Amino acid sequence: MIERKMEHELGLEFLRVVEAAAIAAAHTMGKGDRKYSDHVAVESMRQVMDTVPMRGEIVIGEGERDDAPMLYIGEKVGLGHKTATPDVNRFPEVDIAVDPLEGTNLCATGSANAIAVMACAERNGLLHAPDLYMQKLIVGPSSKGAVDLDAPVKDNLRSIARRLNRDIEDLVVIVLERPRHEKLINDIREAGARIRLISDGDLSAGISAAVAGSGVHAVMGTGGAPEGVLTAAAMKCLNGQILARFVLKEQLEDLEDRSRIPEGAVERMREMGISDPHRIYDTDDLAPGKKIIFAATGVTDGTILKGVRFFGTGTRTSSIIMATERTKIVRFIDTVHVEGGPDTVVRF
Repeated sequence: MIERKMEHELGLEFLRVVEAAAIAAAHTMGKGDRKYSDHVAVESMRQVMDTVPMRGEIVIGEGERDDAPMLYIGEKVGLGHKTATPDVNRFPEVDIAVDPLEGTNLCATGSANAIAVMACAERNGLLHAPDLYMQKLIVGPSSKGAVDLDAPVKDNLRSIARRLNRDIEDLVVIVLERPRHEKLINDIREAGARIRLISDGDLSAGISAAVAGSGVHAVMGTGGAPEGVLTAAAMKCLNGQILARFVLKEQLEDLEDRSRIPEGAVERMREMGISDPHRIYDTDDLAPGKKIIFAATGVTDGTILKGVRFFGTGTRTSSIIMATERTKIVRFIDTVHVEGGPDTVVRF
């Protein structure tokens, strides 16, 4: 019963969760206040999550309890923690990773690829990653197993091109536009590949790399570790690959980047069960769970998902739900939320 509930029932429940967060954030789109956009997404996600029939624990959230009053690491969520019932075992225990609004700046400015995201797995099915930087290399199913995080950029691009049966010049690589990526960008261009620079949103970029027809063939560079775990959950469902490694303060040259990494980061990693701060993680290391569910809803228009649309009598959302059941399942869901009266007209 628990296995069936994990794989079949929670997927649609999580759809409700990410839709609510996306709709709340979309109401703030373009208003220039990224913190407020994130705040309303967090509140909406938490409110709906507490109605889901589960006993969940946030393992990747908005931060530590003192810094994030809602959806903080260690917070208990779900109906199983909110109701006093003797039959609590009927609610599955799950670990949850959330990013209520990936791309807060994207939402605030009305830019593309802001999404609301969550993933879950059985207990210990997701790496408990601190909010640090990670060096990442993400590829789709065709290039899985052909890349090496420590290999020169040109070698990895050559391997990807060979697997895709095309020239390096035909490849498109997504990179976050940051000063720390200056050498990486030069290396990619010298190898002959094309680059799509993005201001934020490396999680949605990673999903694009694993979906054929997106026009994206790899994601390279350094981004957030929590987003790396969420990307790994998506890669498990899409049969893609992420290779990643934590980046410590002494490895960063840019002062702004270094300021994000707190003192005692290595000790914090050890507290969370990470004994080797220099380890290279593969997809199954970041998301080792056997039963993983990944859900995302577009806030603004993106490569894979459309943004939230408001009309006179309702709202329209575009979502993706993925699961690693006996066979992998990927569902693209277009939902119309009817809010009008009996004469409401639903349009394509």
